[in-house]
Amino acid sequence: MTSWINEELQGCEFRDRRLKKRFLQLVTQMASRVGESLPTACQDWANTKAAYRFFSNPNLTEGEILAGHFQSTRERFEATEGLVLVLHDTTEITYKRKEPEQIGYTRKCANRMAYFAKKLKRAQCGILMHSSLVVTTEGLPLGFSSKRFWSRDKFKDVKALYRRKNATRIPIEEKESYRWIKNLKDSNSGLGDPTRLVHIGDRESDIYDFFQAAEAENSHFLVRIKVDRRTQDETITIQKAMKEAKKKGVHQISLRTKEGEENKIDLEIKFEKLTIKPSFGPKTKIYLDTEVNVITAKEVGTPQEGREPIDWKLMTNLSVKTLDDAIEKLEWYALRWKIETFFKILKSGCKIEESKLQTAEGLCRLISIYSILAWRIFWMTMVNREAQAISPKVVLTANEMKILDHLKPDREKTPTTLAKYILKIAKLGGYLARNSDPPPGNKVIWRGMEALIHIQIGFELAKLVGN
Repeated sequence: MTSWINEELQGCEFRDRRLKKRFLQLVTQMASRVGESLPTACQDWANTKAAYRFFSNPNLTEGEILAGHFQSTRERFEATEGLVLVLHDTTEITYKRKEPEQIGYTRKCANRMAYFAKKLKRAQCGILMHSSLVVTTEGLPLGFSSKRFWSRDKFKDVKALYRRKNATRIPIEEKESYRWIKNLKDSNSGLGDPTRLVHIGDRESDIYDFFQAAEAENSHFLVRIKVDRRTQDETITIQKAMKEAKKKGVHQISLRTKEGEENKIDLEIKFEKLTIKPSFGPKTKIYLDTEVNVITAKEVGTPQEGREPIDWKLMTNLSVKTLDDAIEKLEWYALRWKIETFFKILKSGCKIEESKLQTAEGLCRLISIYSILAWRIFWMTMVNREAQAISPKVVLTANEMKILDHLKPDREKTPTTLAKYILKIAKLGGYLARNSDPPPGNKVIWRGMEALIHIQIGFELAKLVGN
């Protein structure tokens, strides 16, 4: 366990050498008990108190905690070839506190006690986190290239603000949406080769400044359309142009229902090259028109009950000349779900919303560490599917492999690959490995890793105590 942590975080540099030593020790303790409270992970009062001091240190930043992981992500990126996807998204991490002002607020939500409090809405205590996850076009997560945390001291109604002041006249740097542009720029500079990056975002990233930032740095973007923008012919918008566009073909996909049933769905594909114009106002003077390819994928027929029909409208500055090109971009956008999976691991597996830390600063540092551990779980799950033939030494130590061989011996001689050992870890987490079972998922992997760590601790103690 310690070996991968030292290797992954060797690029971290703190102002005080003692902080790095404490940091590596803390990550090791938290990795051995993912999802447990700090006292449980630290085991005694001295280590727990040291952990609390670490998270409350005013001279410590999330950037320092994540610097080593960012450097390792760049190294993994440099070891790949071709285009790589950067998935951008924001998640809300909520808490229940008697004094929520120390953490801040995220949004207004329905008040369950509205009848008694005579208020329709209440401010939700929590932190917002915007992440940029680097993945290969096959879906293997290489790590994070940028992260941003913030909360609101006091929740304000943004719509009311915009009614008082024209939103188009507020500089993008003063808006929360600037996080999309900032993370794009940080990812380009941090990974060092913008020409190989495709920045992917949902409808919230449909911002003209985002397109221009990507163009200015020679990187690519692929976003889902929210705004029906004007085209070069100002009487025609994107929606009207695509409605009049000719159908280029039909693509069939498989979609699983909540019950696990697999359905075949036909999508009608259209794509057109368009020149879009910035919004009215100051942007028309700042930005030039942008040439993009617009792709639409609309479900043919009536969807099953309880499901919305698929209707994607995507925009990119990548080349789209054939039906295969359009399908490829649709498949890349579908990989955006990977970052949602990461958020699920972070919240359900690492249980970051159950932390009792009282300040936003401490929680952001805790979440930064758990982001590295959650990525590691996710990476182990996906590397087993995408790169089965690689050596298990990339992930596991010799002792861990020896313990797994003893606990889950091979029934027949097979090659020593990572896939074999990931399967053994999954079995420790409850995976049955029947022929009809899908590949092990994140839950069984983190349960198996937790079991392996506890067994390894017992193994080390047995060596000390003897028979």
